Amino acid sequence: MNALEALTDLGVSIWLDDLDRHRITSGNLADLIENKCVRGVTTNPAIFDKAVSAGAEAYAAQISELTAQGKDVDQIIRRLTTDDVRAACDLFTGLWQQSGGVDGRVSIEVDPRLANDTAATIIQAAELWSQVARPNALIKIPATKAGLPAITETIANGISVNVTLIFSVDRYLEVIAAYEAGLVRARAAGHDLSAIQSVASFFVSRVDAAVDAQLEVIATPAAIELKGEAAIANARLAWVAYEEALATAGWAELAAAGANPQRPLWASTGVKDPHYDDTRYVIDLATAGCVNTMPEATLNAVDQHGHVIGDTVRGTGPAAAAVWQSLAGQGINQGSVCDILEIEGVQKFIDSWEQLRTTVQNAMQGS
Repeated sequence: MNALEALTDLGVSIWLDDLDRHRITSGNLADLIENKCVRGVTTNPAIFDKAVSAGAEAYAAQISELTAQGKDVDQIIRRLTTDDVRAACDLFTGLWQQSGGVDGRVSIEVDPRLANDTAATIIQAAELWSQVARPNALIKIPATKAGLPAITETIANGISVNVTLIFSVDRYLEVIAAYEAGLVRARAAGHDLSAIQSVASFFVSRVDAAVDAQLEVIATPAAIELKGEAAIANARLAWVAYEEALATAGWAELAAAGANPQRPLWASTGVKDPHYDDTRYVIDLATAGCVNTMPEATLNAVDQHGHVIGDTVRGTGPAAAAVWQSLAGQGINQGSVCDILEIEGVQKFIDSWEQLRTTVQNAMQGS
């Protein structure tokens, strides 16, 4: 049994953090599903920018056709991305059915420029759900303050959601509350709770990158000793919060009505520091019931030399808390780190979206 199979047997859902049209038409994605244990796909603005810019020929005819129809750049981006996500959803139909709707999911994100606009996010989430028109899609909504009520409203409308850009455990608790509030309203509206799925995407490697930079400035032996400890500890504390949420009476009532847990999803699992083991954000965050969405390089690294050592999350809460206590002793504030990462994360996605718009505009002019 290889590492990808061992993770799957352990109960980890392996998703690919990448999508482009060539993967779909060439059979590459189907091969990853069949032979690399890939059980879902996540996308974001950076992924779509890379897809269209690197795979210009795959999109050229459609861009030309839509330009001739008078579509503007944002309308064309919507068509390109929803068409790709719909096609990927279709490739996962069998797995989606076999897993009872848990896996076989493909995510598409609302325009990141709407991250601080609740009403517009709600409207676009519904539009994307309708346009993709596949029950195994997930609509990605960022876990900003404005995103929280949008998550509740979207879930209340019976739409499955991938909550993205979560960094802090405190914000994650708000995400859990937003999801459960949406389920309560969905049940009152007569929606089938068993058909609603959600994941909470907790970003990992960016936490180490931010904290390690601060530790290098502090540069004491105690600080250097803590390098590379923050991100995994942060994610493990998120898992503690998840387990505690599932143990409440409120959740028990929703579960009895058919609700599905909002699974933690480990995102940003490619290492930023080349000195670190390139499988660490997979192997050290392996536990039944989580999702790990990996860039292809990380997927291949795990496949080639990953060594699964069993569950590395359950029971680690006290040790994870101790890591952050030690970091606080070095003057590193967990809340401040995560707040900055959220702001930067939103801006990075906006920048990628604007780059995607430029890429498509250039293609429109050449059509």
